Amino acid sequence: MTASATTRKELRFLLNGPEVRLAECPPTRTLLDWLRIERRLTGTKEGCAEGDCGACTVLVGKLTEAGLVYESVNACIRFMGSLDGAHVVTVEALSEGGSLHPVQQAMVEHHGSQCGFCTPGIVMSLYGLWMRRPDASVAQIEKALQGNLCRCTGYAPIIRAAQAAAAASPDGDPLVVERARVTEALKAIRDGARVDMGEGTDRLILPADVADLAALRAELPGATVVAGATDVGLWVTKQMRPIGPLIFIGHLDGLRRIEETAEGVRFGAGVSYAEARAAIARRWPALVELWDRIGGEQVRNMGTVGGNIANGSPIGDTPPPFIALDASLRLLSAAGPRDLPLEDFFIAYGKQDRRADEIVESVFVPAPPAGAAFACYKVTKRLDEDITAVLAAFRLTFDGDRISDARLCYGGMAGTPKRATNAEAALKGRAWDEAAAEAAMAALADDFAPLTDWRATAEYRRLVAGNLIRRFWLETGGASVRLDRPLAEAV
Repeated sequence: MTASATTRKELRFLLNGPEVRLAECPPTRTLLDWLRIERRLTGTKEGCAEGDCGACTVLVGKLTEAGLVYESVNACIRFMGSLDGAHVVTVEALSEGGSLHPVQQAMVEHHGSQCGFCTPGIVMSLYGLWMRRPDASVAQIEKALQGNLCRCTGYAPIIRAAQAAAAASPDGDPLVVERARVTEALKAIRDGARVDMGEGTDRLILPADVADLAALRAELPGATVVAGATDVGLWVTKQMRPIGPLIFIGHLDGLRRIEETAEGVRFGAGVSYAEARAAIARRWPALVELWDRIGGEQVRNMGTVGGNIANGSPIGDTPPPFIALDASLRLLSAAGPRDLPLEDFFIAYGKQDRRADEIVESVFVPAPPAGAAFACYKVTKRLDEDITAVLAAFRLTFDGDRISDARLCYGGMAGTPKRATNAEAALKGRAWDEAAAEAAMAALADDFAPLTDWRATAEYRRLVAGNLIRRFWLETGGASVRLDRPLAEAV
């Protein structure tokens, strides 16, 4: 622990209005279970217990450089340890005093609820949107509802309700009226202390800062590090795995920085997908479609860039495009930082080049070479909120009309995110034409031997992987495409 830090033996956060202090809390206790069982706030529902259906949606307010920000999250996979210094808002808070909130009233008037099981989560997602964008477009409403499933009402009346709620004034809204008080209360909770509760596998720790985190990794190399818990949460709710002790890092400002320079962008490991989106859109607009298909809005608010990499999954969404863009990874331990190319981090399925005492500190994505062509494609069974079957990211650079460098990276085709080195070799030195694309497609047979699983057969994966190269050629028209504008505008 850093010399200036103290230790606190309790979690502190706000629940709707009052402050809550918990001196005892199992490290894997989810917010959903605590709300329903301990506080009897049963408006928050359990549907899937894996962050897919949105019935458990609540809002969590956190202090950022931009002030107090409220985000929709999945309570079913949100561990209590991640809530220290936060403001949890449940659906019960919206109708305090007996009057329905404008979002709730609009759902009633526009028949946005039938069985009602999904309704509280939908209301909370729309409430979060209403606070950010009361005049949201249909596309923005649909995006906010990506993580909320409704199996009986249908989305048309829900969208009409969201549009109708836009006419209501936010002046009397509790989160508007109480914003100054809540901000000061959260500042008081954030005392810079390490939170350390429990013992052995029931130990729950929030480091005081990044240096304290590095020291904890040296002390507890077997502990599970939790950022957004969008995957780790399922280890508990679905696999019933014992994963304690837990070290929570989502509160660490030192891991939540985004540094933009002319050379590229460095994303701290704790930067969420939602927080990274603006920089992604500015620097690599071809990645926006992929970014908006990573889970639902609740998952993008919780999940982190560093967590997606550290997880080591062969179907993680961010490694293939980052590898295609020649990204580098920074690992941190008590001994200091260590940089390596991102592609070298992935050794084999379930194995990464990371010592037990190291953590992922940040990832640096360099600015692309002038005139490069870049695209990223995600193939899934359904469009939104689905796990990848095949993900491909391609970047070509040119010397005149010839391809001087090719980086083709796939997810879902091997035990790790992997470059198609034979396909790359088939492209280098050639003009970017149909013959070059076909040569690269043929060379893929020597790059991958994909598996069959419930997402896709091996034959399907091989076919799709090749067809995505053809799609890339068709969309770029055989000419270089500038990365500072979407492909549709460049061709």
